[in-house]
Amino acid sequence: MEKAKTKKLRIAFESDIDYSTTKDEQTGKNNQKEDKPESKGLIWEFIAIASVPLVLVLGNSMLVPILPDMQERLGISQFQSSLVITLFSVTAGLVIPIAGYLSDRFSRKAIMIPSLIIYGGAGILAGLGAVWNSYTVIIAARAIQGMGAAGTAPIAMALAGDLYKEGTESKALGLTEASNGTGKVVSPILGSLLALIVWYAAFFAFPVFCLLSLLAVMFLLKEPKKEQAPPKLGEYLRNIGAILKQKGRWLITSFFAGSMALFVLFGVLFYLSDILEVAPYHIDGVMKGLVLAIPLLGMVVTSYTTGSLIKKNGTLMRWLINIGLVLMTVSLGFCIWFYNKSIYVFIGLLTLSSIGTGLLLPCLNTMITGSVQREQRGMITSLYSSLRFLGVAFGPPLFGWMMDKSHQTVFITVTSMSLLTLILAFFFIKPQGKIGG
Repeated sequence: MEKAKTKKLRIAFESDIDYSTTKDEQTGKNNQKEDKPESKGLIWEFIAIASVPLVLVLGNSMLVPILPDMQERLGISQFQSSLVITLFSVTAGLVIPIAGYLSDRFSRKAIMIPSLIIYGGAGILAGLGAVWNSYTVIIAARAIQGMGAAGTAPIAMALAGDLYKEGTESKALGLTEASNGTGKVVSPILGSLLALIVWYAAFFAFPVFCLLSLLAVMFLLKEPKKEQAPPKLGEYLRNIGAILKQKGRWLITSFFAGSMALFVLFGVLFYLSDILEVAPYHIDGVMKGLVLAIPLLGMVVTSYTTGSLIKKNGTLMRWLINIGLVLMTVSLGFCIWFYNKSIYVFIGLLTLSSIGTGLLLPCLNTMITGSVQREQRGMITSLYSSLRFLGVAFGPPLFGWMMDKSHQTVFITVTSMSLLTLILAFFFIKPQGKIGG
């Protein structure tokens, strides 16, 4: 009788195991948070994760409105001022893959915590460089900040994949993208307000936000324990190579799409920051920050809504990716003729493009984090984030160079890039069913 009862319990237990996954995948699923209604603790975890991309964006986008002031105060060129954004992003883009490997090798928090400290400390150094009127110190500090930034938002994305599954994961990833966008909305306004105190106040402001994020990561996030020893470097790189060989067509296309979207977004911010101050607009100060925030607000609302709705529905993601890229292509295409007709029409078109970006990015985030097991997730998300940073890096200087040619050149180029990405995504990004099993 006792044996029969034990047998029944064993059968009932085994029937709950999903044999379509490997043992490691099943263990990883058991360690992740279930798809239950958000408890108070889960909400605080979401806030802690979302604070990391928010701080990252504040440290970059908050400087966009003050670039013209920096040119005037330090006696530097438009290209030199754009390097304040570009050098930060290039350094981050180069270091991110290393940070990703280290986060897989050790732990996510072991990389995020010192990275946030470096990021905030270098921000103070950049502020001192501005006080000393030293462009060299500012640029050096921004490069160090880029190194710190490499271990922040990209690792937070991987950690969200570790902590949650199903709809909760896509919601968390949508929230990180929305937080990223919220930072972009708030930062031009905040940067413009701080500039009313003194033009370099923004340099000293974001280390404060950095400290708050650091405390949230340290005390509110509990990282799941690793179930097995991490592979050695050689084996790890072979695993990454195998993933890229097997899934490279859609992964590389997804990497390119994310990079292109950020290239356009930051390029447009740089473009608007420059043209709004001159004829026929003459919009400056806080009002300029508010205008810059309008397209970004469209992206934020769309990103959060998209992340909440997609769950892990591959078919829905494919539709939204293509719709987002169509919106970007069409709206940027109309800007070729309407960029100087009406500020309302122009900002409306750029907002439509940003809504397209808000449809695109959460889908890419969910697909990429769900494409690999936890042991390689840090590297794969870091490769993706690295290319996104490079898109941010080259946006301002290339937009500045194209603006010297003509304003129409700017929009012909970005429309062509969006159309190319749409074609590639249509043929190569074809998620179906449930992403990540």
